[in-house]
Parts: sequence; structure tokens; C-alpha cells
Amino acid sequence: MTEFILASSSPRRRELLSKLDITFRILKPDIDELQHTGEAPLDYVQRLSREKASAVVGQMNSIPTVLAADTVVILSADTMGIDGEGIILGKPVDAAEAREMLQRLRGRVHQVCTAMTLILETSDRGQTELTEVTRTNVLMRDYTDAEIDAYIATGDPFDKAGSYAIQHPVFQPVARIDGCYTNVVGLPLCTLQTMLASIGWEGMTAQPICTCKAAY
Repeated sequence: MTEFILASSSPRRRELLSKLDITFRILKPDIDELQHTGEAPLDYVQRLSREKASAVVGQMNSIPTVLAADTVVILSADTMGIDGEGIILGKPVDAAEAREMLQRLRGRVHQVCTAMTLILETSDRGQTELTEVTRTNVLMRDYTDAEIDAYIATGDPFDKAGSYAIQHPVFQPVARIDGCYTNVVGLPLCTLQTMLASIGWEGMTAQPICTCKAAY
């Protein structure tokens, strides 16, 4: 097996990937993450995952197995928020933006989409690139403005797309999800295990870590 590289500095992705018993190291990609004018959210998240993986491959003398991921929160113009189209809510720049995002999400369904790209080189197929998108519908609970302010005061929202973490033990902003929980955290393990199995990667646990419905 070749060396496995995680093209992300996210502690949440590092923790989730560790659950598969894969030995890996981290290289942070350096790319422009601005959304192109007129670029649809699903096109955007897939492009970023590919560019992150390619950027890390470009740092290497040989081609290892590289995993890159990008996650976006999409708030639809309608109340359903399940069509993969709409407004991307990124990481807030300050407390005011975090508060605005959380108020917009409150009591509504939005969609969390993660694109993952694997790049590897094999002796029989040469360089192979795979990209998959996992989508999860998320219904937020009807939290109060006081709860929002208390959560913002913890500092937790500022490195999170959509200004929240589903796993936060106190705020607990999510009422219900339809799809993959680990996708909302940032790395859908069910999809990743399927991708790794498709390329014959042997250096991971054979046990299913995530058994939820992975995609629509």
C-alpha cells in the first residue's frame, strides 16, 4: 500500500478517519476557496475537493493515496432545503454573522453536502481519481436567541460551516437528520468506506463504522 495522506487540517476529519484504523499523515492544501460567479453549490464543493487533492499530490515526489474533502451548508430559498441548490453558508467572519446564520437556520431544514476526492496510482490502472458527494438533510430545533448568544460566546461556531457543530454537547442545535451523521460532522465514513473498498484499499477496518443512508 502507498502512503495515505489526508488533505485537511480539520481536527474533526482527522478524528473520524482514525476510526477506520488507517495510518495516515496530514498535508494541508493551499488553494483559493472562493465560489465562482454562477457556480452551483454542488459543483463548487466537488471542485474544491478535487483541487485540494490535486494541490497535495503536487507537493509529493510520488503519488500517494490522497483524500480531500469539502463540506458546505446549503440553505434553500424554499422551506424544504433538499434540492442541493440555494445559498451556501460558510464559516462566519464574526459573531454578528454567526448569529445571523443561526437565526436563519433555526426551525428550518437545510442540506449538508460533503464532496470527497481520492487520488491514487496503481500499477495496472495508473493514476485514478474518484469523487463522491454525500448529502444529509438537517432539521434545526427552535433554539432561542439567548441560546445562540451563549453558543457564540464559546467560540465554537467560528471554524464551522453554517456556524454550528451537530456534536456540540450543550447547544445541541439539531432536531433531526435524514442521512449520514458523520457527513454533518465533516467526513461521511459510510461513503468513504465504499470508495476505499472500490479501489481495493486493504489498510482499514473491515467493520462498517457508519450504516446510515449515505446519499439521495
